[in-house]
Amino acid sequence: MTDLRGLGEPRGPGFVSPELDPWGAPRPAVPGAEVAKRDPSRWPRLLLTGLAVVAISATSGAIAGGVVADGDAAPATARPTTPAPVTPPPPPAGGNSTDMVRAAAIALPGVVQVRVGRSGGSGFAVDNEGHIITNNHVVSSGGSVTVVGQDGRRLPAEVVGRDPGSDIAVLRVDPTSGLRPLALAQPGTTRVGEPVLAVGSPLGLSGTVTAGIVSALDRQVRLGSSGVRRSAIQTDASINPGNSGGPLVNARGEVVGVNTAIATLEGSGNIGIGFAIPIDQAQQAAERIISGGG
Repeated sequence: MTDLRGLGEPRGPGFVSPELDPWGAPRPAVPGAEVAKRDPSRWPRLLLTGLAVVAISATSGAIAGGVVADGDAAPATARPTTPAPVTPPPPPAGGNSTDMVRAAAIALPGVVQVRVGRSGGSGFAVDNEGHIITNNHVVSSGGSVTVVGQDGRRLPAEVVGRDPGSDIAVLRVDPTSGLRPLALAQPGTTRVGEPVLAVGSPLGLSGTVTAGIVSALDRQVRLGSSGVRRSAIQTDASINPGNSGGPLVNARGEVVGVNTAIATLEGSGNIGIGFAIPIDQAQQAAERIISGGG
């Protein structure tokens, strides 16, 4: 590939200096160029010729412009035609860029990175008691658990309980940690096509937000260790390892699901098909865990 450095300010992809051909080699000399350089007396003649051409072009343009103007002149009695008003399409119900920026600002203070040994995932606060929802498979390996908030603080967390069948687990941190609980969407309000954000720590990159839509509802997929097919939300918001346990939020910043799995092809990464546990299922599992274990 030709190194284009030193050829002046780039003007876009594939820009090549006028002095070089597309392969970066000097262009052949233009016949007569050297003669013009050696014969200074040629330049006055060339200048006069150029001025004459410009004068002829300007005159021709003025005449043509006059002809066009005369031809376009409307009769004095003609009334101007008023164009029909154009009715703009109605804006979509939520989901514009301002809505999604607001949704991210609402969600991020309540989302944490979950670290368990050398692995981890994501989670989010659900109440003022310090409870955090995440995926069971994020903490199933055992060991000490630490969560990292948006501000970078590391907080020790205890595992309140786990529900392998629903792939939901609940953690708890000090209630004075300052994590902002996220609002949960009402059951049955999520719609196919509505914009959503997946918030979490993909590949350890905490505080990451990716955007997409709800691609489908009631997808029957195997979640958890039971092998039983459960209803899930399908989304094309980018979900990768480390997003597990993080929230899928709508344009109002409400949690509609818990990101938990992705579809892959022959071991590839995200291909635009991810799945989230519907928030009503996750909430029920979390309430069982909290009532039984604290």
